[in-house]
Amino acid sequence: MKAIKLILATTIVALTAASCGTNKQETQAPKTLVLYYSLTGNTQAVAEEIANRLGADIEGIACVDPYDTNFQACIQRCMQEREQGALPDIQPVNADLSQYDIIFIGYPVWFGTYAPPVITFLNNADLSGKKIVPFCTFGSGGLESSIADLKAAEPDAEILPGYGVRAARLETMPQEVEQFLIAGGFIEGEYTPLADFPEQHEVTAEEAAIFDAAVDGYPMLHAQAKSVATRALPGGTEYLFTAVDLPRADKPDMPPAGELQVYVTVADSATSVFTRVVR
Repeated sequence: MKAIKLILATTIVALTAASCGTNKQETQAPKTLVLYYSLTGNTQAVAEEIANRLGADIEGIACVDPYDTNFQACIQRCMQEREQGALPDIQPVNADLSQYDIIFIGYPVWFGTYAPPVITFLNNADLSGKKIVPFCTFGSGGLESSIADLKAAEPDAEILPGYGVRAARLETMPQEVEQFLIAGGFIEGEYTPLADFPEQHEVTAEEAAIFDAAVDGYPMLHAQAKSVATRALPGGTEYLFTAVDLPRADKPDMPPAGELQVYVTVADSATSVFTRVVR
């Protein structure tokens, strides 16, 4: 009898230990890395916000020969590299990528896609089987086009929805990052999904004025709104304009880009501002 009781007790302890081990394995959080390239500090600010909210590891991608922070000098070098088919060398990444389940990859958008140092990184990294979350900063847009390029460059990784913000709107970034992370299931919190945009209609004079005010002063966007749809935002309204790119008086040899989509928000008691352009 004592032997039977001893066997039963040992079995219960073993099953309890196994059960505890299983629960621990099931609830173990995925390991996350925030990896980014930043030239002026804008993308770094977004990376740090994401890493702080997630409690994630963070590391910057650094060029062996850094780009000039002067805009014209940086553009000149990039154009020269593109003509030559050259990419910048980068410093080795310290993080052991094989140890991470989710990797947030951040970058500024240059020439419609992620900056060249990120191309160099992707060419040399194995991200197969990883969940990749892109995030970026830009002058007018490039989130969608850069994500398309990322999917083509990393066909064996799972590319999740990304976040982008204009450099001119960084003050809105912390709240937007929080909502983005909640919507993606990375952190807990209240999130109300936005309604889909309805069918577009021809712009009214009032809506055209909202568009013109939003893009006024931005030299890289010279367009005329043709149609629009609106939806409610917490504390305001979001407009999705379809616009036609117009010839530029300062660059008569540059052909218009055709149709583009421009997202504009108007917060309560505030002026209109465009948030991104999809070309």
